[in-house]
Amino acid sequence: MYKTKKQIIEDLKLIDVVVELLDARIPVSSHNPDINDIIKNKKKIVVLNKCDLSEDIENKKWLQEYTTNNVQAVLVDSNTGKGINEAISKIQYVMKDDLETHAKKGKVGRSIRVMILGIPNVGKSSFINRLTKKTSAKVGNKPGVTKQKQWVRLGNSIELLDTPGVLWPKLDNENIALNLAFTGSIKDDILEKTELAYELLKRFINDYSTNIMERYKIENIENYDIVSLMEAIGKKRGAISSGGKIDLEKVSNIILEDFRSGKLGKITLEKVGGVK
Repeated sequence: MYKTKKQIIEDLKLIDVVVELLDARIPVSSHNPDINDIIKNKKKIVVLNKCDLSEDIENKKWLQEYTTNNVQAVLVDSNTGKGINEAISKIQYVMKDDLETHAKKGKVGRSIRVMILGIPNVGKSSFINRLTKKTSAKVGNKPGVTKQKQWVRLGNSIELLDTPGVLWPKLDNENIALNLAFTGSIKDDILEKTELAYELLKRFINDYSTNIMERYKIENIENYDIVSLMEAIGKKRGAISSGGKIDLEKVSNIILEDFRSGKLGKITLEKVGGVK
């Protein structure tokens, strides 16, 4: 991570605009706190990616929050391409004055140089592929696929610089660490899956109990503690070992995958005003 951070600082000398990708489900936890210090006075756009997986009303609240704080932000679903054109427009908008100044000095046709930043598994490569309308950046469904920087040209006006995902070296906030693990930004082999699924269900009990009941066909969810709820889900999904016991690891995989894929519905884990 130190090496990557050093590389980014060096590359910023070539950059006009920084695009920071965040996970719309966890805009705070997916923001690397080092980034603002690293980019300093560079122009910046926030892309709330995976907005198809987060609540529409919460997406609007987050956009308003960024606007209030004078940050250009846009909602994007890189899988379908929703919001991609708006992201391009935002890049051009923040550079409008600079390009006009360049034109007055006779520097016409200069490309806008853009750096794409974001934590692992936030969807940077998919975002770039949508921008360029081709698979010119390597894509994967797990953290750490992008290993080194690469330039990608977008038409004649924008050049993109992709970078490896950057997590800060020390995660001393348990809530942030859990959010990153829930969404798959931390590799699954680092944390115990049953514990992770347990903690995720605890989050859902108050705000998303309906999602749980509808997905797993379970009634009166308030009558269950977390463990018995996991067992009930296991029974519904046939996650039973050869000895007839509920396979909690298999249940945990089902719960985590259902959340990450959106099968549990649109869920926002961090809401405006509710993050400390």
